[in-house]
Amino acid sequence: MGGFYLCRDDERADARLQSARAQFARHGFGAPEDIAAAGYRGFHVPYIHGGPDLLLREGDDFAAVAGTLVHRGQMGRPALQGLLAQGGAPFTDWDWTGGHYGAAVARAGRLHVFTGFFGAFQIFHTPDLDVVSTSFLATAAACPRLTWDLQGLYEFAFNVFPTGDDTVFEQVRRLGPDAQLELGPQPRRHAVAKSLVPPPDVTVEGAAATLRDVVAPYADAYGDAMQCPLSGGLDSRLALALLRDAGVRPHVYVYGAPGDAEVEIARAIGRGEGFEVEVFQKAAWRRIDTHDYAEQVARNFEETDALATDGGLFDNGGNAHARHARNAGGQLAVSGGCGEVFRNFFYLPDRRLRARDVVEAFYARYAPGDVTPAFDARDFIDRLEAKALAAIGRPGDRGPLERTAIEELYPRLRCRAFFGRELSLVARHGGYLMPFLEAPVVAQGLAIPLAEKNLGLFESRLLTHIDPRLAAYPSAYGHAFTDPPTAAHRFDEWSSRIRPVWMRRHSYALRRLMGPLTDDHGGLLSPIYLGRVIDLHFPHMRRFFQMANVRDSGLYRRIATLEYLGQRVDGQLGG
Repeated sequence: MGGFYLCRDDERADARLQSARAQFARHGFGAPEDIAAAGYRGFHVPYIHGGPDLLLREGDDFAAVAGTLVHRGQMGRPALQGLLAQGGAPFTDWDWTGGHYGAAVARAGRLHVFTGFFGAFQIFHTPDLDVVSTSFLATAAACPRLTWDLQGLYEFAFNVFPTGDDTVFEQVRRLGPDAQLELGPQPRRHAVAKSLVPPPDVTVEGAAATLRDVVAPYADAYGDAMQCPLSGGLDSRLALALLRDAGVRPHVYVYGAPGDAEVEIARAIGRGEGFEVEVFQKAAWRRIDTHDYAEQVARNFEETDALATDGGLFDNGGNAHARHARNAGGQLAVSGGCGEVFRNFFYLPDRRLRARDVVEAFYARYAPGDVTPAFDARDFIDRLEAKALAAIGRPGDRGPLERTAIEELYPRLRCRAFFGRELSLVARHGGYLMPFLEAPVVAQGLAIPLAEKNLGLFESRLLTHIDPRLAAYPSAYGHAFTDPPTAAHRFDEWSSRIRPVWMRRHSYALRRLMGPLTDDHGGLLSPIYLGRVIDLHFPHMRRFFQMANVRDSGLYRRIATLEYLGQRVDGQLGG
């Protein structure tokens, strides 16, 4: 993504900048380049592995970008020139700007900071806007005192990453898509409205044309220097189809072990189409003994900016190796993430629903026995509901919403939090293409009738239209995407959709009553390993969790991540 750091130019600036430069070096970035405007000083760093230009200077003006920017069909220097020419606040040229990025633009003595359309790329700031940065740890280091944010902490533990503008600390916030910053002697926030207008009708041909327009600038800039995943599902195959359609022959990879269904499907496609498929098994990347474990975890912590995506902190380094490999030599990393804009992600019925229904059905992933009295279940859900309504521009509208508004929660709430963290970390190394989380694509997805989203019917037809050869191979669903869904696939999805919200709210707790839960992200979590890096009495997290009761490996791993973070910032923590 590259990255940047800005702080108010006062008596604290020199110390803050020295600390931040050291932190960015620990993240893995190269030499920073100083930037300054409007009473703020800071620096910008380029991609770790190279790629298009991210910093442009014109006299005292500059455009500094972190992430991946496309402006009027161009990347690199021409895109930065377009950004700088637009100037002003708030930035409004959304019809011609794509990608996922954070931008700091100084023009005519004014300094503005903003994110892409969905605010998925993460920019952190202190509440007083004294510090604004792409680094969570560098922002936190500027705070004399840190306190845990209960909502953010519990959302991280239960749902992988906080939604909205929360982080796990009250003193570190995220810049959302509905605001842009103007930094200066009196920094202020500009409110920004970004509406999604679904077309009156959506066709396979129209959706394909929109996706082709999204991919074209990347194909022009990178050619075959791309890394694309492939598995047994729809989204990665559709991403690969789009690249092939654009004339790109990317490097193709799959995560897993030989013999896994996903791996064998990807291999079969590669054999049939005449391209190699790299099989990478993260857990087998290397054997690590307890003596090397603490060093590896510390390295993971710095590279992932403390808040690793699932499986990234307490592993053997396999996740880090994979991240570096995808952008090695300045290649573009491609993702099929957010492909569920074409499907019924929440598996909810086709009728008006409340935002609270979505929150209770999807985000109530907690068991009462896991938490201490610090957790207030009603307040937790209330706050999630408020953030969901704010995300779609309907604050306070607690009544039933039209089904399109419910679908809009997927990109604006879920994708911003879940995939936003992923793209913000991976894109430190180089360019990152997530074609399905682009505003024109999402707008078309909102127009797809829900009956066509169910079972991936529309997306299957879309894939078949773009690349019928790829679509004709078997999938993890038990059928080729050129064929109708099997009876088993139909029953499996139907059985999820018919469950009422009240039942889904309690499904996680009920599953926990049936026994321990495990996930696929692994990690070296046995006491002989984990005891090397944290106090297994969990002195920070036992205020919030009943650790003896936690029997979910994913939850345990995320709580351990928070404990490790608390240990690293112990001197700043209070309350």
